[in-house]
Amino acid sequence: MLLVENTLVSDELLEKQFVCDLEACKGACCEEGDLGAPLELEELDEIEKNLEGIKPFMTPEGLALLETEGFYELAPDRELVTTTIEGKACIFAAKDERGIWKCAIEQAHQAGKSDFLKPISCHLYPIRIEKLKHYDALNYHHWNICAPACSCGAKLQVAVYKFLKGPLIRKYGSAWYETLSGAADALKQA
Repeated sequence: MLLVENTLVSDELLEKQFVCDLEACKGACCEEGDLGAPLELEELDEIEKNLEGIKPFMTPEGLALLETEGFYELAPDRELVTTTIEGKACIFAAKDERGIWKCAIEQAHQAGKSDFLKPISCHLYPIRIEKLKHYDALNYHHWNICAPACSCGAKLQVAVYKFLKGPLIRKYGSAWYETLSGAADALKQA
């Protein structure tokens, strides 16, 4: 475990290799699981502000659910999560013509219809953040649907923290990432 400013970084983020392979997994993380994507409180306002630009990228089922239940709910552990369609797919998930799940929020952003990229929990996956009293604990989430990403990462020799450089900088800043990267390099040489 590494301490980087106010974060505890699991060694697995330095050791495990990971590169998403959407052709293989079909974006299953948008559909599988017990709950929707974790949301941070400030993300609710960002999504709400951009909702009109996001709606054209949503499925009819997602739009219907949005009207009746909204786009987020409180999980049993009191965490905010996206609403799910029939307890499976995220309300913002939609399959493309190749059968790959895509995020309506991200598609709206890419089309210039939203200034919000997507929830940080999705952008950082397979990193999960656990909020502790004084720290954020960054852990690697093991999930069998990501086996293709692990294989692809191993083939390309890309560690989790390197694959997720952009999202980590988005969350913690460039200086934080440079500190993490330097510590990872020092550990390799030790």
